Amino acid sequence: MLISRQVLERSTVDVRPFALTALRHPTVSTLLANHRVLLADLLDGLGSPLHVVLPEIFEENVVKLRQAFTEAGVTADILFAKKANKADCYVRSAATLGVGVDVASTPELVKALAGGVPGHRIGVSGPEKDDTLHALAVQHGCLVAVDSISELRRLAATARLARRHASVLLRSRTAGQPASRFGLSAAERETAVGLCAELEDHISLRGFSFHLNGYSSAERATAANEMIGHCLNARRRGSLSTDLVNIGGGLPIRYVEPRLWNEFLAQNEPAHYHATKDFKDFYPYGGQPAAQALRAIMAHPVDCGERLSAKAERNGIRFMVEPGRALLDQAGFTMYRVQQVDDRRDSDGYAIVTVTGSSFSLSEQWFNSDYLPDPLLMSAQPAADETFPACVGGSTCLENDIVTWRKIGFPRQVRRGDHLVYLNTAGYQMDSNESPFHDAALPLKAVIRLGDDGAPPRWQLDGIQ
Repeated sequence: MLISRQVLERSTVDVRPFALTALRHPTVSTLLANHRVLLADLLDGLGSPLHVVLPEIFEENVVKLRQAFTEAGVTADILFAKKANKADCYVRSAATLGVGVDVASTPELVKALAGGVPGHRIGVSGPEKDDTLHALAVQHGCLVAVDSISELRRLAATARLARRHASVLLRSRTAGQPASRFGLSAAERETAVGLCAELEDHISLRGFSFHLNGYSSAERATAANEMIGHCLNARRRGSLSTDLVNIGGGLPIRYVEPRLWNEFLAQNEPAHYHATKDFKDFYPYGGQPAAQALRAIMAHPVDCGERLSAKAERNGIRFMVEPGRALLDQAGFTMYRVQQVDDRRDSDGYAIVTVTGSSFSLSEQWFNSDYLPDPLLMSAQPAADETFPACVGGSTCLENDIVTWRKIGFPRQVRRGDHLVYLNTAGYQMDSNESPFHDAALPLKAVIRLGDDGAPPRWQLDGIQ
């Protein structure tokens, strides 16, 4: 306890910022190196903050995940978890590539259908979905993950009225996370399987799904193996043809090099943050790339050392995966304009940079954490001999409206009118928390595609066909 008090009371004046340099896709590097004038013009013309979305990189990520499944020797369907980003362009890319979409609300389902994704490629998740969402899902032949006995009965009634079959997954709690608020207990699952048999005129049981917190490949493989067992048990109970296991999302991505991440974790302390903020948990920014994690899940040994993928193939099981962040890796970034700089280096050892906009557009604080990759400083001024330590605050009247609590070592003094670029923000960061607080307009999204054969990039506002 004494050591902890010494850390908290340590002077912050001499604390040097730790660099967490964000990884960049080549397309992002090209935009930042060769098209800064375009980016600056877009930010000036469309407002701060501005989200830049890059559907071509999303499409590359789809190809990588498909290749990982092929290498693992399994059959799988990919559904983009729409909650990770509201941009329409990603849904249109999914439709073009034959990828499905995972939705959890009526507006999300409507947008997926409007973006060209057919109903049979749409999964409907979320707890205790309302009757409106059920009716639309049944009408379009979507796959519904049922969370409770009561929801199963309501869905069957909806299907009966519509004179259609509802395709269903039963979401089950796992042995590793039995206290989850999502899914059926073991007893409820057995009851639900029997009820599906009774309601076979209106319900088609396709398989099982689960919800996990965290990014452990081993835990996800173990849970998937449990679901295979549930499929086999359901088959033994009669004419039910269950052949689908949804392993959910939770595929990690890599924001920074693992070496940097491990060094950061070893040195991290409250003195590195504005107001000695003490964060307890962070996203694993130096973790496995998604395709590598997927291969690890499929290769994980289950019963008697058999690979999960081999067991699935032997039993005629298909997999479904619902990546959000993994498909959005590097597929967008966020730009802010610097509104003011409060230089407190003489007193506190760092400055407070205020940007036009708020932390609602960088949503990691929703998870009581900080978005850690270093923002880039875009300016016509050259780098200085010494770094300029600063945290970044939003322009609202909230004390906790801090875009970056961690003190960043900028390469020169930050000035009013400069631009900050936060890389790799498409996955959950851009719009999960955005709010028209202070009657401010919600930030816009600019869709950019690089031109072929040296042609300039093409851009348009998201949602405009």
